[in-house]
Amino acid sequence: MHAKRQSLSVRLLGFPSSEGAELGTALAHPPRDGPSYSCLLGDSLQEPDLMIANGDDLSALAALLAWQPDALRPGMVIGSAGMDFPCAQLSRPLDMFQMFKLLAEMGRKRAEAVNNAPAPAAAPQHERRRRIRLDLDITDPADFIKMRRQAPGGAVLIVDKRGALRDHVARLLAPHQVAVEWTESAAAALRLCAETPVAVVMINTSTPGVDPYALCSEIKRQDGAERIAVVLLVNQASGYDTARARAAGVRGLLDKPMADRHLLGALKKLLSLPP
Repeated sequence: MHAKRQSLSVRLLGFPSSEGAELGTALAHPPRDGPSYSCLLGDSLQEPDLMIANGDDLSALAALLAWQPDALRPGMVIGSAGMDFPCAQLSRPLDMFQMFKLLAEMGRKRAEAVNNAPAPAAAPQHERRRRIRLDLDITDPADFIKMRRQAPGGAVLIVDKRGALRDHVARLLAPHQVAVEWTESAAAALRLCAETPVAVVMINTSTPGVDPYALCSEIKRQDGAERIAVVLLVNQASGYDTARARAAGVRGLLDKPMADRHLLGALKKLLSLPP
């Protein structure tokens, strides 16, 4: 019996579209004797297993440093960063053989770190800031607490053709006592958002008769709905229209299928729940 192949989600940071596409294509066809990789889209809310940053992009390097790479959260820099980083670094032109060799070693060390983590494993703190600051933040902590908005309150509403996902999410969130509702109707979803407290709406883009982008726009036009986080559940084969999503006010996407740890991590961030 063959051992289950390790699968790692990857976030690419700061690469030009052409180089990012080349890296994505390469990662989609890795050597057979190593892990498999899936690149997250830019709007994905899923926490990656590892990050690869463009060493020529200052914002990408800042995001990588903020992620605090280590054995459990490995990172890689491609290109000349001009400084040492606590992770693997590769120069250009990129040697794909060397890249996959390093990625496989990072995957092996990550698996060991996961297996050796104390029970319960310490969960990473979720970063609520949506953009990495490149300047020095000298705000007094007490002032920052005063400025911070309250955590969103309300239910999670799932729009899907069946209620199975609702039941699964309800089990994941049961310890946090968050209500989880379900509907297969766009009209019912609008009514629920208007008449009841809703914090997060998760729309399965394959739900029959539902235009997820139009539904998000209609939700956002309702009074008091600006703080509702609308998330699209997307099958990579069905595609994701980034321009329409951002114009409609979609918070981001989650790929289907996904591991429970990624789903729960995204929901905790959206609901500002403790790790």
